[in-house]
Amino acid sequence: MSRREGRRASRFGWAAVGGGMGAAMPVAVAAQERVHEWGWGMHPMWGVGGVGMMLMMLVFWGVVIVGIVLGIRWLVSQGRPPSSDTALEILRQRYARGEIDKQEFEAKKRDLG
Repeated sequence: MSRREGRRASRFGWAAVGGGMGAAMPVAVAAQERVHEWGWGMHPMWGVGGVGMMLMMLVFWGVVIVGIVLGIRWLVSQGRPPSSDTALEILRQRYARGEIDKQEFEAKKRDLG
């Protein structure tokens, strides 16, 4: 087989493949026909599937918004020193200065705790 004959056979081979696909194309198109797009009826996503997707979208955006709010609150709190219990701190200072005795300190500490 010469080179020229080889090219001709190759062209005919591709033509046969292309012709076969062209003949099968209407079958593939008919198999993918979506009847709901042609009528005035409800779209399939307006049913239960659409409600589920809507709820998932609301949950997604809720998580995103809560994450942003918590992130901002965390960043703002980074500059502040941790707050301590000022009442207990005052009570300790009074006990250390001798203004109250041990029994009074313990009683007030129980009341605060």
